[in-house]
Amino acid sequence: MIARGHRASRRSATWRLLLAALLAAFALVLGTDVRAAPAEPAPAPVIAPPTAADPATAAAAGGPALDTIIDDTLAATMPKDQPPASGAQTALKIFLFMTVLSLLPAIALSMTCFTRIIIVFSFLRQALGLPGAPPNQVLTGMALFLTMFVMAPVFAEVHESAVAPLQRDEIGASEALQRASGPMKAFMLRHTNADDLRLLHDIAQRPAPQTAADVSLTVLVPAYTLSEVRTAFTMGFLILVPFLVIDLVVSSVLMAMGMVMLPPALVTLPLKVLVFVLADGWGLVIASLARSLMT
Repeated sequence: MIARGHRASRRSATWRLLLAALLAAFALVLGTDVRAAPAEPAPAPVIAPPTAADPATAAAAGGPALDTIIDDTLAATMPKDQPPASGAQTALKIFLFMTVLSLLPAIALSMTCFTRIIIVFSFLRQALGLPGAPPNQVLTGMALFLTMFVMAPVFAEVHESAVAPLQRDEIGASEALQRASGPMKAFMLRHTNADDLRLLHDIAQRPAPQTAADVSLTVLVPAYTLSEVRTAFTMGFLILVPFLVIDLVVSSVLMAMGMVMLPPALVTLPLKVLVFVLADGWGLVIASLARSLMT
């Protein structure tokens, strides 16, 4: 106990000495700073008032002025025969561009062949008995790229007749929309059933159009969508029939063999997939869709 007390008193004495040394050094530093004579402040630099930018003076001083460089750069990049676009025109173009982007999904669904393709793909997946294969993302991607393939001539005609002249400022926005609607109306009229078009005109209480140019888009778009859904369901029924025959045959065989407890889907699923692969089903379906839309 006595030894422990000596060690504790020795440690406390050591800490006291270190603290006293630190306080003495700190006091010495403060005393030196206080006693030191303050240095005289350096004279403030004289700043000349700003003058007009002179290219010759700026070049002699070390380079051209910043304003002169900016003006020369803008003058070199701007066309000589075209005035700069005003802020109102730029805002209007941005507004129209954002409007078209927001309406793009609706246009792709209602004014192209995407509706027919995606419905037929859904029927095919249900007929195979594979509700999760291929996934929805894969089917949507295939439908989109097949839509682009089928609609490529129509889109090229729209670009040549409406988009390119609008970018060259040869026509206005209203005329560009009118020109772009021509190829789209021709494509939709080619695949719209006359009965559906007549039905929509009767619902809207409008007189029957005499020519194709008299058909309004407000009537043509829903009539075209209705025709596409009807055509897609017809093609889906034709896809379902062969697989339904396979289901009936397998169910009858299992019933005749007395295997009542065995679900028929366990047997029909590999058979349907095997028949579909051997017959090149994907190629037949996509070729039938493309031919029906491009004729």
